[in-house]
Amino acid sequence: MNASTARLPLRCWAEIDLAALERNLRLIRASLPPHMRFVAVVKADAYGHGLPQTAARLMHAGADLFAVATLAEALTVRELGPGWPILLLSPLLPEEDRYLADYDLTATVSSAEEVARFDAVGRAAGKQISVHLKIDTGMGRLGVWHERAAALLDTLLAAPHLKLAGIFTHFASPDDDPAFTAEQRRAFLAVLARCPAVKPEELFVHADNSAGLETMQGAAPFNAVRIGLLQFGILPHANSLLAKVHTEPVFSFRSRIGLVKQLPRGTTVSYGRTRMLERDSAIGIVCAGYGDGIPRAASNRAQVLVRGARCPVLGRVTMDQTIIDLTDVPGAFVGDEVVIVGRQAGAEISIAEFSAWADTIPWETLCSITKRVPRLYRTVLGV
Repeated sequence: MNASTARLPLRCWAEIDLAALERNLRLIRASLPPHMRFVAVVKADAYGHGLPQTAARLMHAGADLFAVATLAEALTVRELGPGWPILLLSPLLPEEDRYLADYDLTATVSSAEEVARFDAVGRAAGKQISVHLKIDTGMGRLGVWHERAAALLDTLLAAPHLKLAGIFTHFASPDDDPAFTAEQRRAFLAVLARCPAVKPEELFVHADNSAGLETMQGAAPFNAVRIGLLQFGILPHANSLLAKVHTEPVFSFRSRIGLVKQLPRGTTVSYGRTRMLERDSAIGIVCAGYGDGIPRAASNRAQVLVRGARCPVLGRVTMDQTIIDLTDVPGAFVGDEVVIVGRQAGAEISIAEFSAWADTIPWETLCSITKRVPRLYRTVLGV
């Protein structure tokens, strides 16, 4: 918000509980083996939570390394803390390479071409560039194919201006295919066994993320885990190894009722007339729509909370408003808070439930809350 809009009443907003985020990090760390390092994944504006505010709190809580997707994200984190380790998970464009030296960033290496480029940057800067080697064990995206990894590793280790700081892989289906995840883990370990020059105790060795932790053995050579969704209090799936860790939701999405009106039975509502009222109804117009992050796919499916009661969405979600049924919430009036995701008066709509209504996943839901929605930050740690 700029200075002229900061004084305006909020029509919809997201609340980010930074104190809960810090408590979550400490709980997760306490549940991991003592030697495990915490790689905080804060890409995509920290999953929609706000990168500067989130990364600053995670620094305070003791994250060991930050993982981002883009150079812009890396520079945002670098402004918060000189010297803090920052890993770029995505490939760099050639014109971005020089920033590795300028801002002391760590690059992901997947190819011999990248080795040559990054080594040239280090040579020009008179310093070593830190890199993590990524091994493709079945994701089919970034990384050198595991059967060719040993050759690339030799090339990397021979580059005088590169420093190997980590080695990792990425699981394709950790939430629903433990057998394939185990196969990927075996392929990764086989690479390390074929490369005696690699000393895992001197590197970040990581494969597991929030969803893959249930197959983690917690033994060498793995000494780091990448935590994204879980640090925000959201389980990637119910069977996660860390389901026993009672993390708290950090994010909530709220709006207000802008209009209450009565409509007779048989009236159709919203675009396309996809919903007909089956009774005389009190309806509420919520001051948020798909322009704010309530997806059209949630039309006629989602529910919201008003005064702790669940109210169904009626008809199609529109760009700026969403219609809800207030008939069973007597006394609801203009200005009442509407909880789209979060808790109210002992009731809760979780991000997982909301995402299911929209036929999507929590990752996408969080990243889809638009910039039109102000983020409000709660900072008191409490107990």
